Amino acid sequence: MKRIEAIALAAEAASTLGALLVGNIGYPSRELFAVHDRPENFYMLGSMGLASSIGLGLALACPERKVMVLDGDGSVLMNLGTLATIAHHGPGNYQLVILDNCCYGSTGSQPTCTHLGTDLFALAKAAGVKNVRAVERAEDLPEALLSHGVVIVRVEAGNAMVPIISLSPEEIIDRFMRCARPALPSGKSR
Repeated sequence: MKRIEAIALAAEAASTLGALLVGNIGYPSRELFAVHDRPENFYMLGSMGLASSIGLGLALACPERKVMVLDGDGSVLMNLGTLATIAHHGPGNYQLVILDNCCYGSTGSQPTCTHLGTDLFALAKAAGVKNVRAVERAEDLPEALLSHGVVIVRVEAGNAMVPIISLSPEEIIDRFMRCARPALPSGKSR
């Protein structure tokens, strides 16, 4: 399946579940913006390797909300420690979706270590993540997105021809934070 197809399925699931959705830097965020922009999406514009950590922090801070992260194999490989942290602190409202295209898609499609045989499923299991799933077919992805833990989705290399995100970093964070803040009891103010 193409990465943009997996992103569209994840965005649909996040919308249906009312989940906060963190998109990995570069083309994955651009593709998410193109297929399903909404204020509950946080588009990473930098900080490669940290989408999973940012999402985990959100899930811990907002236990009443499902938090889904769309990350790439290259980014997860850059921050492998996140898998151990997810294993030991990952709450039931957190899901890391790793879009594995075996390359650094946003920088020229140079091969990652998954192209050479590194197994992200095995790494997540070895780190202690209890709920790990691997998906290769689009029809199997929606069910996998209903759970928590880590889902590794094998996608084709290649970027969709989508425009650059038309929101400023300030607009992205402002609208996202309005959605991410927990509701206060009536009569209270911030």
